[in-house]
Amino acid sequence: MNVLLDLDGTLTDSKKGIIACIQHAMISLGHEPPSEHALLKYVGPPLKVAFRELLPDGIEANVDRAIAAYRERFSTVGMYENDVYPDIPESPKLLRERGARLFLATSKPRVYAERILDHFGLGQHFDAIYGSELDGQLTDKRDLIAHALATSRLSSTQTTMVGDRHHDAVGAISNGVRIAGVLWGYGSRDELTNAGVKVFLQAPSDLGRLALTDMRSS
Repeated sequence: MNVLLDLDGTLTDSKKGIIACIQHAMISLGHEPPSEHALLKYVGPPLKVAFRELLPDGIEANVDRAIAAYRERFSTVGMYENDVYPDIPESPKLLRERGARLFLATSKPRVYAERILDHFGLGQHFDAIYGSELDGQLTDKRDLIAHALATSRLSSTQTTMVGDRHHDAVGAISNGVRIAGVLWGYGSRDELTNAGVKVFLQAPSDLGRLALTDMRSS
């Protein structure tokens, strides 16, 4: 069994840093940022999607400026304003003991994802880390999962994507990969159900038992 794991909202609670960096970017461009609550919907999806909606004009050049301002803060402070969910540190170990191969599949730039995993001592559990590139490539989960399957030569029928947002479900289903939705992240059950998720993990402790779960219904 191969398991593709999302990062934000699945392994770590990163909303504090992400929201602070979005607000920093908005202020840098001279805009009043929305409240923390209003920005929760942008935790997880690609930054271009977020700033195209958040910026009043939506001009692509300004979207790129906002992303640059976001990363200025994120690369030094924001990525560490982050907490690993309870029971997550043990879950990758349990999955590997049950024969699963683990791969990270995040829309976050790969260079940041690697640093975050290493910071929290999680990187050792993964066969490979897949994320977007700083130039915007592979931010779409459909492209990212296709890239992971091809690069690591994974069978889609033997692979499960685990994530908390509809982007994870759409990416998995479009590639013929099974999807398990987590309910401790940032996406609601309704969001995941509407995206086609049928198998849910209720708490982080459930992740370690994923290899024992019957996924055929997904």
